[in-house]
Amino acid sequence: MPRRYPEEFRRKVLDLVAAGRPVAQVAADLGISDQTIYVWRKQELIDTGQMPGATSAEQSELIAAKCRIRELEHEVAILRRARELLKEQASGPKGVTRP
Repeated sequence: MPRRYPEEFRRKVLDLVAAGRPVAQVAADLGISDQTIYVWRKQELIDTGQMPGATSAEQSELIAAKCRIRELEHEVAILRRARELLKEQASGPKGVTRP
């Protein structure tokens, strides 16, 4: 799982890059990947409307929605299995049901 950095740290890193320091130097000084900085910078451009793409807020909503969908699908699977078990139990051992 990728390491999460605090938002303040990301902001300071992006400010250093915006001030003119090379990405490779900032990455080496802070012990992070230069690719990470490029990803942060690209997301900042998207969030400020300078590039097309999903903003951070939209991505958060999408992640939450996918998580909720996964939970609901799991609940539906449980209910389907329960219904199958109740049908088997209702039919009795010989397959004859009582009125």
